[in-house]
Amino acid sequence: MPVKWVLHWQPNQGSTVSSQILNEAAQCVESINGVKEGRWKATLNYYRPILRDQTNQSELPRDFLGISLADEPSKYYFIIRSQRIVVEADSSIQLIMEKLQSYKSKVALFFEGFQYQLGDFRLRAGKVVPTHSENVRGIVMEVEYLPISSMEKARKVMEEFMEIWHEAMSKRSLPGKFGNIELNFAEFGLADTYTPQHTAVRYAHVMAHMIATVQAVRG
Repeated sequence: MPVKWVLHWQPNQGSTVSSQILNEAAQCVESINGVKEGRWKATLNYYRPILRDQTNQSELPRDFLGISLADEPSKYYFIIRSQRIVVEADSSIQLIMEKLQSYKSKVALFFEGFQYQLGDFRLRAGKVVPTHSENVRGIVMEVEYLPISSMEKARKVMEEFMEIWHEAMSKRSLPGKFGNIELNFAEFGLADTYTPQHTAVRYAHVMAHMIATVQAVRG
């Protein structure tokens, strides 16, 4: 699987996130000759245990994330950040969980936007919105380098691409920037060869940072 970075929009202090940021990012991709390939979407759920017996409380994770990825529609990924666990399952696991009534989805977020091809890169830019709402909670961007599946070998090319991207975005004088989070995937038992589990872990950390950023800006 190609190496992928998942970036999130980091607004300046006092500024807010809106769909306009996504529009500007889309125009920026097209300005550096990105070709629009169509729409893309992903979904993320925060799960909490349904406790019928309080004595089991300490045995169950307090909460965890589940995510479906655009490029792996038949799979579903669970991440327990506190215990550094990531698990791949069949997408039907969501129906099984509903029937078992062991965990309940407390918050569901949708990622939706457009996909672009740019030479050896694939870019996806989208907004983050809660279920049944148009309130934009964040903007994310996936940067995928198609020829290489080794994170270490792809690092220099990815960093060079990000320099070009930041320079192109800086011309638009926007109140913030796209940031990448450096992660230690070995903590999750993941190797250098990139897999969908790496992407799931990236999204888990992006969401944590995005929530922290929103709270900091509001504060």
